[in-house]
Amino acid sequence: MKQIPNLFTLLNLLLGCQALVFILQPGLTVTTNEYGQNLVQLPERITWASLCIMAAAIVDFLDGWVARWLKASSQLGAQLDSLSDVVSFGVAPAMIVYQFLRYAYAAQPDGLDVPEYLLLPAFLLPLAGAYRLARFNVEPANPGHFSGMPIPATGILIATFPLAYWNSGSSWQIELLRNTWFWYGIILLCSYLMVSRLQLLAFKFSLKGDNKKSLFIIGLLLLVSAIGFMLLGWMGISIGWVAYLVVSLLNKKQAT
Repeated sequence: MKQIPNLFTLLNLLLGCQALVFILQPGLTVTTNEYGQNLVQLPERITWASLCIMAAAIVDFLDGWVARWLKASSQLGAQLDSLSDVVSFGVAPAMIVYQFLRYAYAAQPDGLDVPEYLLLPAFLLPLAGAYRLARFNVEPANPGHFSGMPIPATGILIATFPLAYWNSGSSWQIELLRNTWFWYGIILLCSYLMVSRLQLLAFKFSLKGDNKKSLFIIGLLLLVSAIGFMLLGWMGISIGWVAYLVVSLLNKKQAT
């Protein structure tokens, strides 16, 4: 029974590995149209990577809940969870950003020869995520709060962008996701939030405790995300992500 939460955690890792497979194969493809012009395409398989990352986030939530339910929490489980999270919500999302940066540069003249140093910033995401997870593991727990943005939240945010790119009929969304500066901004923002000391809400449910406040806030965030989805499609999920930041900061202000 004590190994059941660890099986959930390993499933999280498996989904992260599968996401990487979808992202890396076959990579960018270059075709030629009837006029002899090169057309660069990013494979739609990356959307399957997004779904893997989102599934991993669900499993990541469940493994903690199952561990508390079975009273099977352990140091081994905590370390295994962090290692899995680095892959599923750090490396895999970073590779999505890496591929989209390649795609954005490929649309420019001589963009297929983009220097590697212009793509390397994508890996700030797993570096910041790993640092945040290591800090979380060694510092005393702060019940009800995270210190810095949880790495799964970053992974989910980035996972929505491929879904928005291939399922949106909005030209401004497509052009935004082809913009290199958009991606550099996402990298800097998410990396900063993960290593920051901002006190953000943690929704950890107790089987015997009062979960009404957490459930209310989660319901509110889901409602905001749903409204954003109806208005902007997958890109609207980012509104729920921003709402999470705002609600966390407002909650901290009220507590002080």
